[in-house]
Amino acid sequence: MRLPALWLRFCLLFVLGLLLFLSLNQWRQGSALQPSLEPLPQDPLIQVYFNHSQAATYTEPYRQRERFGDDLEQVIVEAIATAQSSIDVASQEFRLPRIAQALQEKQQAGVRVRVIVENEYSRPWSSYTPEEVGQLDERQQGKYLEFLQLADQNQDGQLTPAEISQRDALVILKQSQISVIDDTADGSKGSDLMHHKFLVIDRRVVIVTSANLTTSDVHGDFLSPESRGNANNLVKIDSPELAQLYTREFELMWGDGPGGALDSHFGLQKSPRPAQTVTLAPGSTVTVQFSPTSTSLPWQQSTNGLVGRALNVATRTVDVALFVFSDQNLSNVLQTRHQQGVQVRALIDSGFIYRDYSEALDMMGVAMKNRRCRYEEGNQPWSGAIATVGTPNLAEGDLLHHKFSVVDKHLIITGSQNWSAAANHSNDENLLVIDNPTVAAHFHREFERLYEGASLGLPTFVQQKIREEQTRCP
Repeated sequence: MRLPALWLRFCLLFVLGLLLFLSLNQWRQGSALQPSLEPLPQDPLIQVYFNHSQAATYTEPYRQRERFGDDLEQVIVEAIATAQSSIDVASQEFRLPRIAQALQEKQQAGVRVRVIVENEYSRPWSSYTPEEVGQLDERQQGKYLEFLQLADQNQDGQLTPAEISQRDALVILKQSQISVIDDTADGSKGSDLMHHKFLVIDRRVVIVTSANLTTSDVHGDFLSPESRGNANNLVKIDSPELAQLYTREFELMWGDGPGGALDSHFGLQKSPRPAQTVTLAPGSTVTVQFSPTSTSLPWQQSTNGLVGRALNVATRTVDVALFVFSDQNLSNVLQTRHQQGVQVRALIDSGFIYRDYSEALDMMGVAMKNRRCRYEEGNQPWSGAIATVGTPNLAEGDLLHHKFSVVDKHLIITGSQNWSAAANHSNDENLLVIDNPTVAAHFHREFERLYEGASLGLPTFVQQKIREEQTRCP
């Protein structure tokens, strides 16, 4: 009589185990990350992408992590794959191997590929000796360690020639005989920053992004597990007319290219280029301007002057999401709009928002002296301080790297240019003003995502620092 009882117990345990297995399997199948928002419609000529988007998911190609966001690297790779004749790339940093490999394939297929980088980032990381790495500053050493994590695929602490040829983007370009120059090609020590982040494909498609082509700016930091990349955006525009303007800027910097005459023009060597507007379709325009602009010209003619003109259009709302905001003139423009009833909201990266030169302090009605006990020249705290200024809540290691504004939910300001005097008067930069409500809806959603849960207002530690300054600087 005991055998049937044991048999029944065995059957019961088997059934329970099977149910548990099926439940776990179903849970695994249902555990795939799902977008929390519905995708917004895209304009047929201007597509917009955000690496922190909640309306899309992807698996990071290097850390193999499923996460929210648009894969900005994949967007660029797919655009490169369409090239038939030419690809021009201008990027301050170029460290993403999949983009390098995509360019390699096109170069081998007979497409002309040209790349411009900032001279500080023109050397492959794999070429640095241990002694040279030890002489790098803390920030650059961090970038080098990121590269090691990216390239050391078997994590044995050694970089093999195969790993280098697969993961060091600049080595991939060199092995492919792709022409690369930096901003010393004019015979100088380099411009202040070659800060562009754009591609032109077949002189028709223009890709403009706030992101450098690095794992940190696009996907996330290897040394910070929770990182999902600095918050960035990318726009892809189909317009031969706009592409012509970007190609002209590229040609000014390229000159004769490697080994040619020293006729490249970077920084203030370029003559002023006023803003130009391209109409893509009825009710859809793009205005572009390139920096730098000499301080000998009126500020209104500069790229930040174009930003000011766009902000002055506002009648209802202005939302800004910026890495750096230090141009006093733009703060003054926003103050005037605020005084005339426009609702202003601003998010600034936590590393810059509370510095003495930050215009976020002006917006919050306070001023901070520098180390020499002086206020910034022309400093003008707002008489009507606002509490809608702050920093977004991002994962450890991630920065707010955007440089965009949404004006009245139809006008977008974006590009590579931070709202600073250095960007305006020294760096090689590009800025777009896009008038298109469909495009604006994407940027508005991104701002609302960042604004939700943001830390707003003047923190206690900043108030304390200002009080301490009153003692330190009588």
